[in-house]
Amino acid sequence: MKRRARKGSAIREHLSACGESASRTEPFKFVDLFCGCGGFSLGLERAGLQCLAAIDFDPEATATFRANFPNVPQVLQRDLTEFAPADLAKIIGPTAVDVIAGGPPCQGFSTARQRDGANHGALRFIQDDRRQLYREFLKYVGHFKPRVFVMENVLGLQSAAGGEYFTCVQYEARLLGYHVVAQIADAFSLGVPQKRRRQLIIGVRGDIPGFFATQLTPAPRALVGTTLGPAICDLPRLEAGGGVESTDYDLARRAKHLAYWRKPARNYLYRVLEVARTQKLTGHRARPHSARDLRDFLLLREGKNSATALRDGVQFEFPYDKSSFKDRYTRQSRKRPCSTIVAHLSKDGLMFIHPTQNRSLTPREAARIQSFPDWFSFPSARTHQFRLIGNAVPPLVAEAVGLEIHGFLSKAKKPLQKRDRGRGRMAEDFFDAASRVPHSRPEAATRLQLIAAYDRRQLRLCERPEFLQGWLALLFLFPELHPDNALNHGNAQGIWCPLQPALPGLEGFAACRFTRSGWPVALEAIGREAWRRRKAGELTASEFYCTEAQSAGLRCRSPIRTPPPILSGKRS
Repeated sequence: MKRRARKGSAIREHLSACGESASRTEPFKFVDLFCGCGGFSLGLERAGLQCLAAIDFDPEATATFRANFPNVPQVLQRDLTEFAPADLAKIIGPTAVDVIAGGPPCQGFSTARQRDGANHGALRFIQDDRRQLYREFLKYVGHFKPRVFVMENVLGLQSAAGGEYFTCVQYEARLLGYHVVAQIADAFSLGVPQKRRRQLIIGVRGDIPGFFATQLTPAPRALVGTTLGPAICDLPRLEAGGGVESTDYDLARRAKHLAYWRKPARNYLYRVLEVARTQKLTGHRARPHSARDLRDFLLLREGKNSATALRDGVQFEFPYDKSSFKDRYTRQSRKRPCSTIVAHLSKDGLMFIHPTQNRSLTPREAARIQSFPDWFSFPSARTHQFRLIGNAVPPLVAEAVGLEIHGFLSKAKKPLQKRDRGRGRMAEDFFDAASRVPHSRPEAATRLQLIAAYDRRQLRLCERPEFLQGWLALLFLFPELHPDNALNHGNAQGIWCPLQPALPGLEGFAACRFTRSGWPVALEAIGREAWRRRKAGELTASEFYCTEAQSAGLRCRSPIRTPPPILSGKRS
């Protein structure tokens, strides 16, 4: 009951900040694809969403998920390249899927390591079938047509194969009828004590008005700026190779820890890790290390790695040479965020040496750094524990995403208000006469044509009322565009977008588009100028993200027939 009360309180706090009511009683439903051990699902459930089904190919992952989410009706061990969306539809029945979330395996896009996780030698491009798994994700999106989808991956997705995959994900999702925007989630800014940045690609179904926020707000339980020390330094001391799978907490050590770190430690331990919910500490077992590695560990000061130590004249026993990474060893710092927790921890922990103890991190410490609560259990095999933890989405990040989805869908659920025709604007918004939303598509086309003829210099010199009229007309005529995409077009390869209805007099604007952003090439300069004015404070947030103009454009637009899915299910 206490857990439910805390969850409800967090949702109410978030919705209150957004100016929304938390009166909805029926939770939004989601499906978690490539679910792993359940980091994404835990965060979404904490945000008030309900999991209908979770699917993963890994038996250890699905077993861990079942153990921690006994109320999820369907936890399926399936290969998504063979398990069709129609098969899942038969299992879950007619219940509508509001959200599809997931993180297709990221190793194929990682720039940090080779496919096998080796930490030595030069990086090389490897043809990896896992790079095509995003299409399996989109097959489910195309079948279930959720209101929102969220795909999570590593930042390497942006640069893999020259950005080809990053572009294809957005383009193919747009062809399925979604408004798509990409954003980077910085885990540390969301209260997670590690340097973890991940790529999110978010799609909103084309008939739903609103711009999904690309700046996530930390969950109410999070304390931004929490570093490594408050998260792990209350745990019992261990030697390398020491510890057992289940043991008691050291309460005396915890008391000293709380006295030293004060608010950061109390907040993280009790609100994020929920230590009051569990009686036993699990997974706090240190891996053994060779005597040579342990002697080298002792030469590292807190917060230093072997590369900086070598420059300072430290002589390690490990035989460094030019073909190996010189940051082989890294001792983490209590007063900084930890390095990114990765699945490679299942191989060795040399880059994750404890700040004050002569050993690498334990699975429980890694789980805490990922923001998993202490009651969350993992398999008994330490190798599997590290792998599942490293591959997971941090629950605090997922909770921030979930709260944003909850707030967004709660707003979108409200019916679009009718236009106050006498004043030419929405009754609840008050724009001045120069910046009001267009009445019709011909009026919007006339306004947009005025500024579309300008070059960059003329756009910069354009008076604010005239530019704002043109900008609102652009959002009216192209409601599928997200303003945040106006600066990330990728390669300048124009395509014809079949989802765009005919725009008399504006055919040239719509015909040639950037593949990645969907932004008309002819309007690229307007998008950049709008961004410049937004950053300079010349456009307010409500003007830059004018959902009223977008909503009005959706109402005036003829029904758009969705083209047949381009996803065959076969890997190309």
